[in-house]
Amino acid sequence: MTGTKAPASVHRLARVGAVSQAREAMLVDMSDSQSGAARGPLAAEASLKVARVTISDTRTEADDRSGAAIDELVTNAGHRLMARAIVRDDQTSIRDRLRAHVADPDIDVVITTGGTGLTARDVTPEALAPLVTKPIPGFGELFRWLSYEDIGTSTIQSRAEAALCAGTLVFLLPGSPSAVRMALTRIVLPQLDIRQRPCNFAELLPRMRG
Repeated sequence: MTGTKAPASVHRLARVGAVSQAREAMLVDMSDSQSGAARGPLAAEASLKVARVTISDTRTEADDRSGAAIDELVTNAGHRLMARAIVRDDQTSIRDRLRAHVADPDIDVVITTGGTGLTARDVTPEALAPLVTKPIPGFGELFRWLSYEDIGTSTIQSRAEAALCAGTLVFLLPGSPSAVRMALTRIVLPQLDIRQRPCNFAELLPRMRG
């Protein structure tokens, strides 16, 4: 009927709906900002120098999909890929490779893929351990929390981790291409982007090195 006022409950529902839509839009904007989805590649002066190491007894450059994913995502983000290698699942070989990259002044970040599980041949965390200056436990915690969305409780089988080794950031990622892409796009690359707010690893690197 003309002139009839809508019940107060209808107005309340409308206000709740509007607030909900605004909150959803805000969360989408925050997600894009945190993931770097709305950003282009970094300027050359803001790029970091990265080494990629694939840990595997069987993979080659021809079939290393996880290593290729790292190379692609890192370079597309504007960083410089300074070195890449495939190292067999041997603790001494892995440690020697990591030690060389950590000691190299032309390397800011080392990203590995493989060897972070629980089998006898998964020894990447053990290889890194003596080189760690400061562990970054939040990386592994966040990685497994995000991974839970995809693989449920199986995420507890991953020992993905990160650490500061002298003045070099080292990230140990699983061997799965999908896990590599998730870790890079949702955690690592946003933190290597000096535009990331409220803070990021890129801007902290000079202070990490003393």
